[in-house]
Amino acid sequence: MQIALPGSGPVPDVATLLARLAADGGRPRLTWYGDDGERVELSGAVLANWASKTVNLLVEEFDAAPGTTVVVDLPVHWRTAVWALAAWRTGATVALPDAGVAGPDVVVTDTPQRWADGGADLVVVSLPALARRYDGDLPAGAIDAASAVMTYGDVIGWVPEVDPDQDALVTAAGAVGHKGLVPEPGDGARVLVDGRGPVADVLRDLLGTWAGGGSVVLTSAATAAALEADDARLERLRGSERIV
Repeated sequence: MQIALPGSGPVPDVATLLARLAADGGRPRLTWYGDDGERVELSGAVLANWASKTVNLLVEEFDAAPGTTVVVDLPVHWRTAVWALAAWRTGATVALPDAGVAGPDVVVTDTPQRWADGGADLVVVSLPALARRYDGDLPAGAIDAASAVMTYGDVIGWVPEVDPDQDALVTAAGAVGHKGLVPEPGDGARVLVDGRGPVADVLRDLLGTWAGGGSVVLTSAATAAALEADDARLERLRGSERIV
């Protein structure tokens, strides 16, 4: 039986969605299956906690606010969802690399060498679940997300008011505003989301699922391909994770 989040129904913005997730109990909201058998499970409260810490980092370090452009140069991953949620909570614009945005304010990436000479503030993300620091050379002035995020508060401090008419998500296909960012809520089910999809589509799938009180099992691209090639493994996953 699916239990809806308190006050579930149409969700007007990310702030409301995060508040509902934070008030949720220990039921999984995001379960990640990465490469090499990695599995990470986040309840609504834990997911919201990660987002809150990241919001505080963005505001305190970079003055993130409406008008700030944050390029999220990460693959489909649970950490990508956290950084996108946090940027949206500050009212900033999340741009994906394919949008070709000139002069972003902040770049969040797992491949810092691509951005080292770009002039933007740089946040370097380590994708492995157990990473406590970036395993490589950081460009001068870059922030190591693995160690920095954990130093920020669990409760969002001051945060600017979101302008619903500002762009929330910018890709090569166009832009979506904050007021239209969260899709029509899903039906409260636990769903499997294929990590081979475009990052923008996956992020909005997550938002719509959570808005309806549901939960997500998210796979990396490699895991999605392996599941597609192995029907028995896919059925075992569906059974063990109670995916509809």
